[in-house]
Amino acid sequence: MTKGRENIRVQKFIVAVAVVLFVIKMVAWYFTGSVAVLTDGLESIVNVISGFIGLYSLILSAKPKDSNHPYGHGKVEFISAGIEGTLITIAGLFIIAEAVQSFIDPVPLQKLDLGIILIAISAVINYGFGWWAYQTGRKNDSPALQASGKHLQTDTYTTIGIIGGLILIWFTEILWFDGAVAIIFALIIVKTGIGILRQAVAGIMDESDDDLLEEMIEYLQKNRDPKWIDLHNLRIIKYGRILHVDCHLTLPWYLTVREAHNELDRIEELIAQKFGDRIEIFIHTDYCMEFSCRLCQVQDCEVRRHPFEKSITWKVENVASYGKHQLG
Repeated sequence: MTKGRENIRVQKFIVAVAVVLFVIKMVAWYFTGSVAVLTDGLESIVNVISGFIGLYSLILSAKPKDSNHPYGHGKVEFISAGIEGTLITIAGLFIIAEAVQSFIDPVPLQKLDLGIILIAISAVINYGFGWWAYQTGRKNDSPALQASGKHLQTDTYTTIGIIGGLILIWFTEILWFDGAVAIIFALIIVKTGIGILRQAVAGIMDESDDDLLEEMIEYLQKNRDPKWIDLHNLRIIKYGRILHVDCHLTLPWYLTVREAHNELDRIEELIAQKFGDRIEIFIHTDYCMEFSCRLCQVQDCEVRRHPFEKSITWKVENVASYGKHQLG
């Protein structure tokens, strides 16, 4: 099974589970009348809506490249995650408004024992499917599936807190605890939604992933060939799970086109060994210049104009910058 198909299969389960959990939580709210339980139920509405949006985005992102989308359809996953983050944030704000209203006009709670049992069942189901979705999303580099999994796990933590609040109300019969619990976990929901939205915007805006950039540069430095005089203008752009990498590589000027192409193939194979089939790499070759001699490690160069002085270690600061490397 391909990664795209696996992502779609997992998301279909997420959608089905979201619908079932929404029904369970609405039944619990109907019997208890608790605004805290309503908090959980409203978040499940978001789960259902975002689940369908996530499923659509995964189906679309799995499509191959075409003439209108030469880089593929992966960006739609960031849009899906952005919509989900927005819906989560709105739900959290709505819950806060409902909780404030419960302080003004408190409603007596009923059948808390049944409500606690139903909500606890939903928490177990939620966490299991959330963990599965998030781990699959990480394995397959799917922002949409990771967002769905993280959302379900956060929903579980919220549910556990609400269960604790219901138990406290059950023993103390202090009704304002219901609204207080709802507000606390609504704030957690809002924070999660803003975090997901922030990551989605970063992907849409092609924000640099410093950790990924550093990992790739360290890997290339460790496996560096003397003929790879310098690497610069390296950029990584995410299209869903696909990473588009382009850079400039300085090679000895006297290499033939075939020899230079062989070096590019070696780098591409090296990167593929580390990052797999999610990498698309485009390398522009530059020829070395006289100032390059001082940092070039090719030992049998017959046209060297200056002795070797020292090698420049590849780091984010110099590899991500534009222009050939040279000693100061």
